[in-house]
Amino acid sequence: RRWPPFAFAAAASAPAIRLPAMDPHATDAPFALVGFDADDTLWKSEDYYRHAQAEFERILSAYVDVADVAQRLYAVEKRNIALFGYGVKGMTLSMIEAAVDVTQSRVSAADLHRIVGLGKELLQHPVEVLPGVAAAVAEVARDWPVVLITKGDLFHQETKVRQSGLADLFPRIEIVSEKDPPTYARVLREFDIAPGRFLMVGNSMRSDIAPVLALGGWGVHVPYHVTWVHDLLDAPPADTARLRSVESIAALPAALRALCAEGAPA
Repeated sequence: RRWPPFAFAAAASAPAIRLPAMDPHATDAPFALVGFDADDTLWKSEDYYRHAQAEFERILSAYVDVADVAQRLYAVEKRNIALFGYGVKGMTLSMIEAAVDVTQSRVSAADLHRIVGLGKELLQHPVEVLPGVAAAVAEVARDWPVVLITKGDLFHQETKVRQSGLADLFPRIEIVSEKDPPTYARVLREFDIAPGRFLMVGNSMRSDIAPVLALGGWGVHVPYHVTWVHDLLDAPPADTARLRSVESIAALPAALRALCAEGAPA
């Protein structure tokens, strides 16, 4: 499906993409394509989920001690990812299921309706682009081809991309169901580019960085002040030769230029 002036790619396969020519001073770069995560890298996201979860716990506090409700909700969410995927709708269905389980079916229809309302509010929250994002992405895009790779609910992610005002910076936007080595490998095949020539920028070590490093690509970690527990790694990546970290995305263009100056690792 094409959405002028940019392209969303949500299908399992698509024709190979011809990369536009890079700026002459970037031709010696160890990478030829830069990917960006979206949620909590380009705009706020987890903050809204945390607020919804706090409201969910407040609703259940009328029935049970909520000391372990967060852990029990996550257990339900994790179990349901294979069925519902990532995003607000999956979380909302999981909150309903967890509410019934935790309260032993005592939760009222009115409170279930309030939980559904939390999901609707999440789907309508404003898109707040993080400071420095637009300028940093535009500067990177002047020197390298860029692609946006985000996971979650298709309709919600499309909406956030449009409302962000950043869509024109990305000739190609991938909305995927999972961010793992096979997914990144598929995207790179469509670009006809070797993994070692790809660099991914994101806040999640588990979703944005580790899978790309496993393929032999590059990663720049941009930490966010809060991360969903599912996106945390049990241990840091074993091979960090192609991994860099910046405190904010405003520092990304300089970090990429430094990588070019260093050259590819042995």
